[in-house]
Amino acid sequence: MFDQLSERLGAVFKRLSGRGKLSEGDVNEALREVRVALLEADVSLAAAKAFVARVKDQAIGANVLESLSPAQTIVKIVYDELVALLGGAQARLQFADAPPSVILMVGLQGSGKTTQVGKLALRLKEQGRRSLLIAADVYRPAAIEQLQTLGRQIDLPVFERGTGDPVKIARDGVAEARRLGLSTVIVDTAGRLQIDAALMDELDRMKAAVQPKEILLVADAMTGQEATNVAKGFHDRLGITGVILTKMDGDTRGGAALSIHSETGAPIKFVGVGEKLSALEPFYPERLASRILGMGDVLTLIEKTQNLYSQEQAKQLEEKFLKHSFTLDDFLDQMRQMRKLGSMTDLLKMVPGLSSRLPKDFEIPEKDLAKIEAIICSMTRRERRSPDLLNGSRRKRIALGSGTQVSDVNRLVKQFEQSRQMMKQFGGGRKRRLPQLPAGMLR
Repeated sequence: MFDQLSERLGAVFKRLSGRGKLSEGDVNEALREVRVALLEADVSLAAAKAFVARVKDQAIGANVLESLSPAQTIVKIVYDELVALLGGAQARLQFADAPPSVILMVGLQGSGKTTQVGKLALRLKEQGRRSLLIAADVYRPAAIEQLQTLGRQIDLPVFERGTGDPVKIARDGVAEARRLGLSTVIVDTAGRLQIDAALMDELDRMKAAVQPKEILLVADAMTGQEATNVAKGFHDRLGITGVILTKMDGDTRGGAALSIHSETGAPIKFVGVGEKLSALEPFYPERLASRILGMGDVLTLIEKTQNLYSQEQAKQLEEKFLKHSFTLDDFLDQMRQMRKLGSMTDLLKMVPGLSSRLPKDFEIPEKDLAKIEAIICSMTRRERRSPDLLNGSRRKRIALGSGTQVSDVNRLVKQFEQSRQMMKQFGGGRKRRLPQLPAGMLR
């Protein structure tokens, strides 16, 4: 997602940086291209025009053209305005002073509400908040059964009363949560169009009955500007407090993420990034703006890796690096762990200074990683610990056993040895500088 927008904006700023001093005409021309790039990314026309106008006011009004590095300053202004367009700062869930806190989940039919109920409940459980899930979608076949299945998977109770009055079911469910002493209630409602008056009236009555602290709209990022229209319709009627944007890992242009806040004032609170119940992440406007501008996202990368490694594991790995005892077994283990984080290509794009330099079509095919795993698994334990043993006949045997070519085995061994040499240099005390963010990017 956002690759096309990142590429277009990167080209605009590259041309600006090559001109030294800038004229007002240069800025106007660049901002016209920025507006086109936003519109191509499916950002609403109103949001794109307002965004460009704010950037222009700052660029022209702050004597940017007279500064020593006007292009970098304009990039910084664009970054700040992108953050503002996306909501400004992370919007956290709000909880009631007296439990239970009620979260009402709303959205179109087929937007994935029930799945997001499970994801959100699991996330809250990991934070120490047990939730009661209320099955108030009485219209969709199997919706109640789906929620019960999710409840069993994450070991949380589900309140259901069949296909009765959904408003009464929600009210009784909140009373049950209060009786059980649970801190949170998440109500799964039926999908409906924002123009369906009867069903929207039902939501109005449910809102009055359970007094939710949060009304979260589940919107599909793949629907582009239509997601913004849906959000506006629900917000005008119910006053939504936040949005969960799903399918952010898909092949979407990202316009919904860049438009929803400006059109409704409601912040995006979470994004769905996969099918697993754990694939729900908080939404950070500044991190997404950084990635759009090719600046990487080191904080998200750190958080992802912290979830995989304990301090003790990290310390053991560091000692192996320093003692030059890192083996192919260790290499295989690290590769398997990293694959749990998601696409290796996406992880590399989070590295500051590297993301903007990767080729447009850069990708690490999963089949290549599977090939590496097959090669290492075809070695004996002794060979993995001592790659120097790998003579010609051994490499031929390994290639045959892994279904690969001898050239593939040679390439892997060579790359592994190069990696060990690099680790040896780091361990030897040489100073190395990490890739830096482009000048003017830091707040």
